[in-house]
Amino acid sequence: MIDVYDIKKNKINEIELEPAVFNADVNRDVIYRVINWQLAKKRSGTACTKTRGEVSGGGAKPWKQKHTGRARAGSNRSPIWRKGGVVFGPKPKDWSFSLPKKVRRKALLSALSHVQNEKGVIVLGDLQISEIKTKNVSAMMELFEIKSALVIDTQNYDILKKSSRNLANVKVLKPEGLNVYDILKFKNIVFTVDSLTKIQEVLKH
Repeated sequence: MIDVYDIKKNKINEIELEPAVFNADVNRDVIYRVINWQLAKKRSGTACTKTRGEVSGGGAKPWKQKHTGRARAGSNRSPIWRKGGVVFGPKPKDWSFSLPKKVRRKALLSALSHVQNEKGVIVLGDLQISEIKTKNVSAMMELFEIKSALVIDTQNYDILKKSSRNLANVKVLKPEGLNVYDILKFKNIVFTVDSLTKIQEVLKH
């Protein structure tokens, strides 16, 4: 069981944490693999250089082959020339790779269990913030003595997202956006009861 608070830090209820979700074995290997998988998907892979065949110019032979006293040259866009092409330079590349769903799920359970083991899970009845104001989120963080938090909410997502966009230590996600990298990036995870229930329903099976 874990305590449920209102936004003023008054205890209002208790809710059960599914052992399969928040008390799983913490497997650091699968966490490492999934974080690498996430970061690889985010790599832009847009670095691009031109080979000697792609650089403009260089069509004509700079000088005749013999009797000039110079080294032989077939093109002024050779890689050894100034403004020449690049040998084995980077080309656009897709760095992403596939990872089994079972591995990704196991890593998610491991990450959630790790945060719970560190007493980093906070559950609120709701996050009813009526105005888009950064100070509302900052006040909540200060009241709960939170240094950095991943906030998971469904009903008030848009307002929370806009209210926290100036805070580097806060990120707001919907339950379906929960991921290993963000779970471990922040010290605390703040769930609303609705979002926690939804996540547990999906992950406990």
